[in-house]
Amino acid sequence: MKEKVAAIIDILKQRYPDAVCALQYEKDYELMISVRLSAQCTDARVNQVTPALFAAYPTLEAMANADIADVENYVRSCGFYKHKARDIVLACQMLLSDFGGKVPGTMEELLRLPGVGRKTANLLLGDIYGVPGSVVCDTHCIRICGRLGLSTGKEPEKVEQQLRKILPPEESSDFCHRIVLFGRDICTARNPNCGSCPLTFFCTQFSPTQE
Repeated sequence: MKEKVAAIIDILKQRYPDAVCALQYEKDYELMISVRLSAQCTDARVNQVTPALFAAYPTLEAMANADIADVENYVRSCGFYKHKARDIVLACQMLLSDFGGKVPGTMEELLRLPGVGRKTANLLLGDIYGVPGSVVCDTHCIRICGRLGLSTGKEPEKVEQQLRKILPPEESSDFCHRIVLFGRDICTARNPNCGSCPLTFFCTQFSPTQE
């Protein structure tokens, strides 16, 4: 398994040398907001919405003091907009009241924030703080790691724990970003492009007849 994981990581590095988050942001708390908006929504859509949102509320204080109904209007196209708008405003309020205006740097503290689950927390820890072992277990990660035989099941926390045991901690965050790129580019949910896939050798579902 160790050799398999190393080989998969190397191939993904070659194909996607820049392992960056697709969400566009300038400030740490803006990444927290963007990740909340991305739940059951595409990163592309979020990136279309956030420029106007961040321009309307250019500081953490402004976002924390925003009228939730007004925020709803900005994020409506991201889906579940009422829940997301509420979580965004309340989370920003908590950043100010409990964390000195900064996105906290531990899993325990991040999970206190409204709308922040383990997936979001791991992404923030990996991208903002560079914490080793941060595994962002989204739908792409669950689907592809299952196909590659790196994990079993579809429960995010269980898959996260499985991956923590086999991924080199220093590679975990970048691996997850590359998996997202790979999931959009090649290993899609419904019609994976197996004929162009560089990982077919490791795939448990690949058959030569699929090429």
